[in-house]
Amino acid sequence: MQCLGAESPMFITGYSVAAGAAERLLFGYDSFGNVCGKKNSPVEGAPLSGQDMTLKKHVFFLSSCHLEAEPGQPGPTALCVSRCPDEKLDTLEEVQLFANRSGSLLCVYSLSSINYTQNPSVDSLCPRLPVPPSKPFPLLNRCAPQTPECYSRFASVLLNDADPLHRTLSGVMSGRDTVFGLCVLASALSLAVLLAFRLIPRLLLRTLIALVILGSLFVCGVLWWLYYDYTNDLSVALDTERDNMTWLLGFAVVSTVFTAVLLLLIFVLRRRMELAVELLRVANTAIGRCPALLLQPLWTVAVLLFFWALWVAVLLSLGTAGAARVTGAGHVEYTPLSGIRYLWGYHLVGLVWTSEFILACQRMTVAGAVVACYFTRNGNDPPDRPVLSSLATLFCYHPGTAAKGSLLIPAASIPGAAVLCMSHALRGQWSSAWSRCVCRCCSSCLRCLDRCLGPVSQHAYTATAINGTDFCTSAKDACRLLAKKSHHFTSVNRFGDFIIFLGKVLVVCCTVFAGLMAFNYHRELQVWAAPLLLAAFFATSVARSALSVFATVLDALFLCFAVDLETNDGSSDKPYFMDPELLSFVKRIEKLNGSRSRRGRRCAGHEEGTELRPVGR
Repeated sequence: MQCLGAESPMFITGYSVAAGAAERLLFGYDSFGNVCGKKNSPVEGAPLSGQDMTLKKHVFFLSSCHLEAEPGQPGPTALCVSRCPDEKLDTLEEVQLFANRSGSLLCVYSLSSINYTQNPSVDSLCPRLPVPPSKPFPLLNRCAPQTPECYSRFASVLLNDADPLHRTLSGVMSGRDTVFGLCVLASALSLAVLLAFRLIPRLLLRTLIALVILGSLFVCGVLWWLYYDYTNDLSVALDTERDNMTWLLGFAVVSTVFTAVLLLLIFVLRRRMELAVELLRVANTAIGRCPALLLQPLWTVAVLLFFWALWVAVLLSLGTAGAARVTGAGHVEYTPLSGIRYLWGYHLVGLVWTSEFILACQRMTVAGAVVACYFTRNGNDPPDRPVLSSLATLFCYHPGTAAKGSLLIPAASIPGAAVLCMSHALRGQWSSAWSRCVCRCCSSCLRCLDRCLGPVSQHAYTATAINGTDFCTSAKDACRLLAKKSHHFTSVNRFGDFIIFLGKVLVVCCTVFAGLMAFNYHRELQVWAAPLLLAAFFATSVARSALSVFATVLDALFLCFAVDLETNDGSSDKPYFMDPELLSFVKRIEKLNGSRSRRGRRCAGHEEGTELRPVGR
C-alpha cells in the first residue's frame, strides 16, 4: 500500500506532463498546432505545423471582430505573430506595409508578404478588413482589439465559450507571477511576526490585536466595496465577470461572519492578555535553549514553495492533456483525454495531504528538539544539535507517524468541504427539511472532527518524540495523560493558541488584501477567484509553518510537564526535570483558576497501555 501510495502521484505527475501541454496556456497557440514563442514539432497531416515560433510570441486572429463560428465550421483562424498591429489597417496595402516595416506577418504562413495584394484567395488567408488596432494582453498572449465594439465581441466569444476548467486555469496562469509574489510577501510577514513574538512579546500583543481588528474590518469592507463595484459596472456580459462577482459575494459573506466571531472572541478573552505575555516568555525561554528552532520554518517554507510550484505545473498539465486532431483546412484541435483531466480531485487531495505532511515533519522536529532539551538535568549544558538529531530521528524511524497524522487533516476537511458544496449546489432541489438537516449535521460533525484532530496529531508527535512509539499508541497515551493533568494548563494553553492564531490571521489578511488590489486589474479577462484562493491557502500554510514553532513548543512543553508530574514527585530520588520558571507559571495559573489541587504531584496508578516516560535520558 505504501508503494502504491508513493507511485500514484509520480504516475500522475509523469503522465500529465507527458500528455499535457501547459505551454499552450502559458504562451498561447495558433490554429495549426504551433505554440507561440517556442520551436514546435510537426503534427501529422497538418502542413503548417512544426514551425519555429521563437520570435513570434503573440496570438493574432484573422477576424478579431467576428470570432463567431457557424455550427460544423472550423473556428476562427489564429496565427503567431511577432507584433500586434498597433494601428488601424484599412487595406491590404497597409497590411503589407505593416508586415514589411515590422516583420510581423498577419496572413497565413503559406502566403508571402509580396503576394498579399495578388493572391486570389487572399480573403481567406489574410485578416478581415479593416484590422482594428490591438495590443498584447497577458491572457494567453493574445492580441486584444482596442476598439470598444470589437473588444466586446472578442472577449465574450473567447471567454464565454471556454469551459469553466479552462477559464480557471487561464486565471491561474495569468496570475502566476502575482501568486508567487504573494507567497513571498506571506513568508516575509510570517517571519516578521515570528521575530516579534520572540523579541517584543508585551508590546506585540496589544499591537497585534489592534492590527488584526483593523485588518479584518478593512478586508471585509474592501470585499463588499468590490462586490458593489462589480454589480454596478458590468460593462461586458462575460462569464468571468459573473464568476468573479459570485466569488466576491461568497468571500464577503465569509469574511463578515469570520470578523464578527473574531471580535467576539477577542472581547471575551481580553482579560487574559497578561497570561499570554507570560506564556510567550515561557516559550521564549525554551527557544533560548535551542535558538536553531527559529530557523526551522525557513527550510519548511522553501520546501512548501517548491512543492506548490510543482503542483501548479502538474495541475496545468492535467487541464491541457489532449490528443491532436487535424480538421479541415489543416487546422489542429486538441481533444481532451477522457480520464486524466478529471484526476484534479485526487491532485487536490495530494496538495492538502503533502502540505500537511511537510508541516507535520516540522512539528515532529520541533517537538523532538524541545523534548531533548526538557529532559536534560543540566540546563546549562543542552544536548548537541538537538534540531538535526530530531530531524534524523524523524526520517529514520518516524516518517509513517508524520504521514498518518497529516492524513487525518484531509480525511476530515475534504469530505466536509464536499458536503458543504453539495448542499449549496442542491439547495433549490431539496424540498425535505430532513435532508437539509442531515446535510448540515454531517457538515458540522466533520468540521468539529477536523478541529479536534489537529491537537491530537500534535500531542501524538510529542509523545512519539518522548517514547518512540507509533502514532496510534502515542495519540492514545498522550490523550489519556492530558485528560488527567488538564486542570493545570489546558485553558491558558488554548489562549496561547488563540494569540498565535491572531498572528496567522494578520498574515493572511495582509496577503489577501494585496491579492485583491493586484487581481482587480484586468478583472474582466480572468477568473481571479482561483489564484486568490491559492494565494490565501499558501499564505495560511506559510503562516502556520512559521508561527507554529511557538504553538509546537508550548504543546510539547506542557506534555513534557505532564509526563514529568506523572513519573517524578520532586524528591531527591525523583527530581523534576521542569524549569523553575515553568513550574512557577503553572502555579500562578492554578491560583488564578482557584485550583489548589496537588494531584498532579502524586503518581497515579498505572493504567493499561504504553506509559509515557522519558527514555534514554
